[in-house]
Amino acid sequence: MNKKKQFAKTTFIIFFGKVCTQLISFFLLPLYTSYLVKEEYGLVDLIQTYVTLFVPIITLELEMSIFRYLIDSRGKEKNIEKLISNNFWVLGVSLTIFSVLYFIVTSFVSIPFRFLIWVDILVCVLSGNFLQISRGLGRTLDFSISCILTGITTIVSNIILICFCGMQANGMILSMALANFVCSFYLFFRLKLYSKIHFRLVDFSLLKEMYHYSIPLVPNGISWWIVNVSDRSIISFVLGAGANGIYAISNKFPTILSSLTGIFNLSWSESASLHINSPDRDEFFSDIANMIMKLFVALGVGMISCMPFVFPIMIHSSYQDAYLYIPPLILGTVFNVAICLYSQIYLAKKMSKQVASTTIMGAIINIVFNVVLIRVIGLYAASISTMIAYLAMFLYRHFDLKKYVTITYQKGFFIKSTLIFLFAIVLYYYNHFLTNLLSLVVVCTYAFVSNFDLLKSGYLFLKKKIKHFS
Repeated sequence: MNKKKQFAKTTFIIFFGKVCTQLISFFLLPLYTSYLVKEEYGLVDLIQTYVTLFVPIITLELEMSIFRYLIDSRGKEKNIEKLISNNFWVLGVSLTIFSVLYFIVTSFVSIPFRFLIWVDILVCVLSGNFLQISRGLGRTLDFSISCILTGITTIVSNIILICFCGMQANGMILSMALANFVCSFYLFFRLKLYSKIHFRLVDFSLLKEMYHYSIPLVPNGISWWIVNVSDRSIISFVLGAGANGIYAISNKFPTILSSLTGIFNLSWSESASLHINSPDRDEFFSDIANMIMKLFVALGVGMISCMPFVFPIMIHSSYQDAYLYIPPLILGTVFNVAICLYSQIYLAKKMSKQVASTTIMGAIINIVFNVVLIRVIGLYAASISTMIAYLAMFLYRHFDLKKYVTITYQKGFFIKSTLIFLFAIVLYYYNHFLTNLLSLVVVCTYAFVSNFDLLKSGYLFLKKKIKHFS
């Protein structure tokens, strides 16, 4: 199949599944802001932040290694069984060690929701690992179905536990654990992983090779955690849990773009690994980079222009201040799109150390700017430091990657993108109905014109499919 068509097909399938889980927190915002006070919501958000930190440390990013090695082993059943057997052996050992250490530490240090957090971490490790196995095996449809099940479970459990059982923060954490458990349960039996586990196949030389690939991604994962969510820890320490609740709401809107980035990243990582040595690689990668960046610039400025109309409807008035911090976070998320695009090219070439080093740089920049500015400009420090960190990472990777792959952007793309963002952000903060309306019209026109070829291709594709089924 044509590389671009294969990429589009994979992205299309993943989109319908992943959107259910990645965007679910956005659609649950009215429920959270109505039933949880700022301090409670801020605490749960902080807990979930630390869960995302512990998962890559526990697994040593083994899930990324199993994905990459399974791609190379497609069609080789013996190799697949060997990889999955080694994977499960390591998972068992890692989770046992973590559980023992966790309960020893928490017997001396009092933390809220101790047992729920432990369960949440365990099922997050399993679901993340099984999702990467499904991708590595090329089972994209099963990947998407598991994500849909996760989304449905999240919605139903949140409504029941928070609205009807009055569990508030407990209900929110428990619903996350239930959703990840359903995902793990489905994939374990759907992929028949139980039939592929043979511990006699455990090979320590293979494990050493896999960890050689994955271990450099651990500091990378921790650094991403610092870039993305260390802000919550600094805010909670300096400004309090209530301020963190406000900032968490601000982050929910850029999360929509982050979610779409994640969806693209899942299909792009597979395409980049499959075609990294193709003779027309540079042309293919450049075409994808131009298409994706034009799309996400349009989505970013579009979100900023829509926010004055959407925010009052979605968010309770007690969280009104969250409106102020959204534009820098959205702009940073657009930089992150390019960062992720470049990251997968590094990983396709199995250059995981380069990925880690640039992410560590971004983490240091984020912490320094955040700590220096937070007592001066308050919550603006968190959003601006995140944006600056993403910008620095984007610029470094953009020029460093030229040593290995040549990606060419269309002439004038960066200038046009800068001007449209400045226009949208200025009118966002002016915040008058007529100027907001003007911004929306101009931005929608820009989005349509800049993505005309992509929209045309999508229209022709849907027209062909509808005609096929009619």
